[in-house]
Amino acid sequence: MAARLKKSGLLGELSAEFAGTMILILFGCGVVAQVAAGGALTDPEGGLGDHDSISWAWGLGVTLGVYVAARLSGAHINPAVTLGLAVFKGFPWRKVAPYALAQTAGAFVAALLVRWNYSEALAKADPGHTIKTQTVFSTLPANGNTALPVHEWGAFRDQVIGTAILLLLVMAITDLLNTPPGANLAPFIIGLVVVAIGMAFGTNAGYAINPARDFGPRLASFLTGYGRAWRDQYGNLYFWVPILGPLIGGVLGAGLYKALVGRFLPTAEPEPTGRVPAPED
Repeated sequence: MAARLKKSGLLGELSAEFAGTMILILFGCGVVAQVAAGGALTDPEGGLGDHDSISWAWGLGVTLGVYVAARLSGAHINPAVTLGLAVFKGFPWRKVAPYALAQTAGAFVAALLVRWNYSEALAKADPGHTIKTQTVFSTLPANGNTALPVHEWGAFRDQVIGTAILLLLVMAITDLLNTPPGANLAPFIIGLVVVAIGMAFGTNAGYAINPARDFGPRLASFLTGYGRAWRDQYGNLYFWVPILGPLIGGVLGAGLYKALVGRFLPTAEPEPTGRVPAPED
């Protein structure tokens, strides 16, 4: 097994990141399409889910994506995670850009599949492919709600905070010197972290907390009819917010964990030498 993993090399890692991020977006964008487009066509409206179902599906998407990719790549499935690990955990800098590209490509392909699969519902619910269903693919300030006066910088603040929370907890959950979950439950716990962030920090900016999650689907939507995909509901360029905010927040969150917890943990020590059985006569 070790020889096979070594043979896979960077190509295998990038393939795993692509696949894991694709799974994340299939469930994440898929649930928003079901709720926003499909739900708009039920009688009464909203019969196919709500914010809580969206939060749960995104969290489960993270869990399942991590299980897909973990053995080969560590399942970052998020450039903010990759950057945070490069800054504080020794992840090779030469792999940061390739990982981010693979993650974005996986998100892009998954969003195209969601766009295709829900093409009838999207066309019926929103024939002009407007802000009304743009949230299926990418985030907006206040989720596109003009009644809540959140703009680019408020959303930027939100993305920094939300991603800092994510990385602090990812670092804690995966730190073998801390008390990591046993029985391969770390992906499930990380998924619950995303559910919690969605339920507590989903209002101001749609909790992208992942540049690949937002940019890949945003590009897919732009290429398939959403001409204003790069802008928010006010007409302002917005695509940079869920890219830059999470990258900064990820580094801050990982740094906070190292400063507040990681540096105080005991260092790993070699296992004591076991008893060598005496040879039988």
